[in-house]
Amino acid sequence: MLNREARMSKTAPEPRPYSVHFADEDLAYLRERLARTRWPDQPPDAEAASWAYGTEPRYLRELVAYWQAGFDWRDQERILNQFSQYKVRLGSIDLHFIHQPGVGPEPLPLLISHGWPSSVWEFHKLIPLLTDPGRFGGDPADAFTVVAPSLPGYAFSFSPNQPRFGVDEIADLFAELMGGVLGYDRHVAAGGDWGAYITARLAYAHPERLRGIHLNLLPMRREATPSPTPSAEEEDYLRQVRHWTSEETGYSAIQATRPQTVAYGLTDSPAGLAAWIVEKFQRWSDCGGDVESRFTKDELLANVTIYWVTAAIGSSFWPYYARQHGGWSLSDLVREGGRVEVPTAYAVFPKEIIRPYRELVEQGFDLRRFTRMPRGGHFAALEEPELLANDLREYFRAFR
Repeated sequence: MLNREARMSKTAPEPRPYSVHFADEDLAYLRERLARTRWPDQPPDAEAASWAYGTEPRYLRELVAYWQAGFDWRDQERILNQFSQYKVRLGSIDLHFIHQPGVGPEPLPLLISHGWPSSVWEFHKLIPLLTDPGRFGGDPADAFTVVAPSLPGYAFSFSPNQPRFGVDEIADLFAELMGGVLGYDRHVAAGGDWGAYITARLAYAHPERLRGIHLNLLPMRREATPSPTPSAEEEDYLRQVRHWTSEETGYSAIQATRPQTVAYGLTDSPAGLAAWIVEKFQRWSDCGGDVESRFTKDELLANVTIYWVTAAIGSSFWPYYARQHGGWSLSDLVREGGRVEVPTAYAVFPKEIIRPYRELVEQGFDLRRFTRMPRGGHFAALEEPELLANDLREYFRAFR
C-alpha cells in the first residue's frame, strides 16, 4: 500500500505502522483529575445567558460527569484503529498519518488536512465514504486513497520539546510526505480551518504536485475594508467580519500572542481543556445552540481526550503565533497581485464562521466550483460527511 517502488527517493524515510493506544494509567489519572475538578464561580444570570459568556456551566458539569464515569475511550480508539496508520521521521519530528487505500479501479490520491481545535478524529466518518464509495451506494470509480496526517504539534504528531511548525513549514512537510515518502508525484488536496491554509500554501508553493484543491474555509485574514460601492453580498460578508472580530476572536488573540501562558492551565486541567475546545464546537457548528444536536458526547470527548492525553494543546497553538509574527499570508499575496493558480473548489457551509462571496474567493484562487451547502458549519467532515464527500467526488472527477 505504501507504494515503495514508486518513491521519488531511495533514501526516503521508512514509515512505521502505528496504532493508537493510551495507557491504562493515563486514562485512570484522567478520571481522577476529572473527579477532583475545582469549579469556578459563575455570574448570577449564567443559566439565562446560556453560552453567551463562554462554555455553559451546567452543560460542562454534565459533560465532565459523563467523561469521568461513562465515557469509554477504548471504543473511540477502536474506531481510529480501523484505519491504516503510520509514523515517519520527517522534519525532525515523528509525523503521524492515516494512509487508507481506496477500493476502486484507480483511486485518486487525496491529502486531507484538519485544523484547530480538531484532529484526525474529525475524519473518521468521512474517510470510509471517500475510500470505498461503492459500499455506500456510490461509484467505485470515484474512490480516493486518503492520506490524513495529524498536523505537526497536534496529537499523535507531537512529543515534548519538538520543533514548532507554521503553515509554511507544514505545507512543505506534507509535500515531502506525499511525494518523497509515499511516491505520489501528483495528487489532490482538501481541508478546512488550518487545513485550508495548508492546502492553499501547498498549492502556491508546490503547484506542480497538485491537480486541484478543495476548501471549506477561505484562508484569508478577516478584513472589513469595504469597496467604494459594496454589493449586497459584500455588505453581508462585512457584517459577518464585524461580528467575528467583536465576538469570536479572543481565543485567537491569546493563542497568537501568549500561547505559552494559556498552555499551562489547559495542559493541566482536563475540565478546563474541555471548556476551551467544546465551546468552539458549539459556537461554530450548525447546532442552533444545542451542541449535541450535531455531535454526541462521545464524539466531543474523543477529540478532547486526544488533546489531553497527548498534552499537545500548547504546541497546537503554534500556527496562530507563526501567522501573527510574519508567517505566509494569502491576503498579502493577493494585495501584491498574486493568487493560487491551482484549480480550486470552495464549499460554503451556512454556519461556517466566515462565508465569503464568490468574487472575493476569485481574487485569491483559480475558482472552478463554488457550492453553497444546505446545512453544516465549521467542522464539516464531522457534521456533514456525506455532503462533503459528495462535493469532493463531483469536483475531483474531472481530475482523474
